[in-house]
Order: sequence, then C-alpha cells, then structure tokens
Amino acid sequence: MKFRWEKQYLYWGITAFLVIVCSISFFLILDRIETVQKVLHTVLQILTPFSIGLVLAYLVSPVMDFFEVKVFRPLLTPRWKKMPKPLPRILALVISIVLVLAIIAGLLVMVVPQLIDSIKGIVNNLQYYFTNLENWIMELAASDPELTAMLESLFNDLNQTITEWASKNFLPQLEQIISGLTTGVVGFFKFLTNTFVGLVIAIYVLFDKEHFFAQSKKLTYAIFPVQAANTLLRTVRRADAVFGSFIKGKLIDSLLIGLLCFVGMSIFKLPFALLISVMVGVTNIIPFFGPFIGAIPSAILILMVDPLKCLYFVLFVLALQQFDGNILGPKILGDSTGLSAFWVMFAILTFGGALGFAGMVIGVPTFALIYELISDFASSRLKKHELPVSTDEYRDIDYINTIEHEAVMKEEVDDVKIADFPSKKK
Repeated sequence: MKFRWEKQYLYWGITAFLVIVCSISFFLILDRIETVQKVLHTVLQILTPFSIGLVLAYLVSPVMDFFEVKVFRPLLTPRWKKMPKPLPRILALVISIVLVLAIIAGLLVMVVPQLIDSIKGIVNNLQYYFTNLENWIMELAASDPELTAMLESLFNDLNQTITEWASKNFLPQLEQIISGLTTGVVGFFKFLTNTFVGLVIAIYVLFDKEHFFAQSKKLTYAIFPVQAANTLLRTVRRADAVFGSFIKGKLIDSLLIGLLCFVGMSIFKLPFALLISVMVGVTNIIPFFGPFIGAIPSAILILMVDPLKCLYFVLFVLALQQFDGNILGPKILGDSTGLSAFWVMFAILTFGGALGFAGMVIGVPTFALIYELISDFASSRLKKHELPVSTDEYRDIDYINTIEHEAVMKEEVDDVKIADFPSKKK
C-alpha cells in the first residue's frame, strides 16, 4: 500500500522536535543556573545605560512636549514662515534637559551639604544620644527597683557588646572595610558614567521619538498578525497611561510631602529636619508602606535626642499622611490604578520581594495593568458565553441555570442558589 503524505504529519513532527529541544534547553539551564545568572547579570550591566536613558526620556518627554507644543511652535511659527521643522523640537529639548539638570543640581547643592552635616552630628553625638535615651528610660523605671536593675544590666551588656565588637571585629576588618569603600567609589563613578551615557541616549530618543515609535510599530506588524499586533499596541498604550499617570503623579506627590514635612519640622523646631524630610519624601514614593518605612527610623532618631519631640513628630507625621492619603494624593493621582487596598498590598509585597525597592515602586502600576488585562479577558469571555459581566451578578449564586447545566441542576440540593441568566446557547 502506498504511503499517503499529509501536512499534519509534518506539524506533528515539528511539534515533537520543538518539545524535545525545549526540554533539553530547560534541563541545561537548570544544570548551569549559575552560569546563566552570570550571563544575565553581565547583559543587564551592559544594558544599564540604555535603561537609564529610556527612563529619563520617558520622564522628560512630557516636559519637552509642553515646551514644543505650547511655547515654541506658537511663538516661532507666526514670525518665521520658513522655520526649519526641527527647530522647536531642538529648543524644547535643550530647555527641558537644562531645566531637569538645574533642578537636580540645585537639590544636590542645597540638600547634600546639610545631609552630610546631619550625619556627622549623629555619628559624633551618638554616645550622648544613647546616654540621654538611657537616662530617660531609667527615670521612667525609677519607681520599680527590679525593673531599674534589669535595665541597668541590659544597658551595661549592650555597651560592653558594642565595645567588644569595635575592638575585636571592627579593627581587624578595617582593611576589608577600606576595600569595600574603594569598590563603592569605583561603583559610584561607574554609575556617573552610565548616567552620562544614559543622558546622551535620552537626547537621541527624545529628538526623534516619533521615528523610533514608527519603527517599533512596523516591526510589531511584521512579526505578529494584524489583530495580535493591534492588541499588543493597545496594551502598550494602556501601560503608558497607567505607568505615566501613577509614577509622575507619585513623584510630584512625594516632592510636595517632603517640602511640607520640612516646613512643619522647621516650625516645630524638630531636629534633623532636612535629613528626615528627604527620607520621608523618598519613601513616600512607595505606596501604602512608604510613610511607615520613612517615619519609623526617623522617630527612633528623634527619640534619642528628645523623647517629647519624638511624640510631636509622630503626631505631625500621622497628620501629614492623613492629609496626603485623603486630600493631596487623590487630587494628584486620582484613581490611576483602580486597585483595592488588598491588591495594593499584594503588589507591593510580591514585587518588592522579587525586585527590592524598585519592585515596591513599580509593583502597583504593573499589577494594575495585569489586573486590567485579566479583567478585560474575563469580560470578553463572559460576553462570548452571553453571561453578565458585572461582578455583583455572581455574588449570591452557586451556579448558573442554563440548558447545558440541566443535568447538573437535577442533582443539586434545594438550598443551592440558582441564577436564571438568559442564554441563547443550545
């Protein structure tokens, strides 16, 4: 009998071959996981300037668009009929970059010297702060002799432990510490180099961003079917809307909170006003947990100086965070994520555990996008099955009364809640 060739045999063979290749590749990756990690780490280091450049371009783009569309084009077009097309873009780009660099330089000039002075003051007066805290605790426990004796023994043991660690561990490891400082200095200069290269990349991307977008869309339509490419581009636009509104709004919100914290601490004459305000402003970028991450170490720092001022600080920070959570934050951010408090906490803990501080910052908008995509997928599938999309419709039911489920319905007990949704499926 003559063998009859069919295309499905070819498809089956290719599928089996790809499954075998993927299985072998997966096994080799697991067997050489350390080598794979080193390669990935090297690749990420090489791509660091590009990552910095793309992030800078993404953040500076709205500023450049404002100057180009709202300032330079209306200003130059009526006066210069044969104006070169890229001139408004060039002027807007130069102004935006200079403005951003000026803001960063101004903040560094104002903040860094005072931060260094604050840190030096803390280090130089650490023994005084520790003694002050010890005396305050001992005064509170003066009425109880047993508690006083226990606290004295605890502080003596703690002081002895610190002294022994400094003499036995710190001094012998001084060479390693100096080596670590050297590595840190090298890493700092490497960071500056990557930042400078990233700035150059950002300038190139911003100057011709429409061309880069067009190339990306062209490649997308070349690789994927038209419907899949449309879906992918729609997802990218949605991600841009979610990330843009959240991250830019959160940066503005955190800057204002830091400034309000500095003003309030200066009015109440609380110590380390600038240092703590920077800490509170930076950690405020993290949703939900950010205020606590910044306030707790700040409160401990003030507690060592003056316990009563620590109480004032805690009350002030609570009032400030209430103002941010109920008034300032909603005004700036609006409902940019649409997530409940539970999902916000889930996103922060999950992405923070995987990516650290960066994960805690981008976790909420990333999960908001994933949540929205899953919701859209579920809604489309429900519409396809001609079922309700609203979640409230499913709150008090156990199963749906349709023709397909008639056999199952007869087996159910009487107290089961049945939803009699209309269905055209036969």
